[in-house]
Amino acid sequence: MNTLLDQFTQLKQALEGKNEVEALATLAELFPGEVVFSSSLGYEDQVISDMIFAHHLPVTVFTLDTGRLFEETQKTLQRTNKRYDTHIRAYYPDLEAVEAMVSSKGPYSFYDSVENRKECCFIRKVIPLNRALKGAKVWITGIRAEQSGNRQEMEQLEWDEAHQLFKFHPLMSWSFDEVKTYVKANNVPYNPLHDRGFVSIGCAPCTRAIVEGEDFRAGRWWWEDESKKECGLHAR
Repeated sequence: MNTLLDQFTQLKQALEGKNEVEALATLAELFPGEVVFSSSLGYEDQVISDMIFAHHLPVTVFTLDTGRLFEETQKTLQRTNKRYDTHIRAYYPDLEAVEAMVSSKGPYSFYDSVENRKECCFIRKVIPLNRALKGAKVWITGIRAEQSGNRQEMEQLEWDEAHQLFKFHPLMSWSFDEVKTYVKANNVPYNPLHDRGFVSIGCAPCTRAIVEGEDFRAGRWWWEDESKKECGLHAR
């Protein structure tokens, strides 16, 4: 029986030398019905969605609706579904868990402490993500190395121990300019907040535009220390 290391090595070899679309197609062929893509509907994820839908790749695309998204993000989802004649599945947080948190701590408890913010992210994002990944063998993401310091240490293909699946980041080596060029060249629907200085877009109360010279993630949880700016979706 092949060990996990053997499987990882074989998969890495199967993807070697392939462009993004070819790599996605290879994964879909090797793991039929078990490849999923999580889209936040931001620039990077819209590029990957276009690759999947335009080439009719059998990859399940889903998004996490936290209940606190920008209206512009919701409209981007609607435009994307119409453009590609598809139905991106939305996963929502458990109603009772949200009710309990808001009732006991208020609707903006995440501003009070890192612990409260992580609790909110866990309820609204991590638990729904776990449901979305159930049964999957490969998780596609829009992560790029340029986005933050800790992501520069990540490999394009990884093993996610927590979820017991492979993670593949097709745009890992892309620059932000390359992402924007692809969006424009292929007329990909994108979130208009990007035109207003929002680079990384999450929940409305936790996201602001950035100014020139700031880090890509500076607009996320801007009231916190830089070292804490992850929500738990990509815990390593």
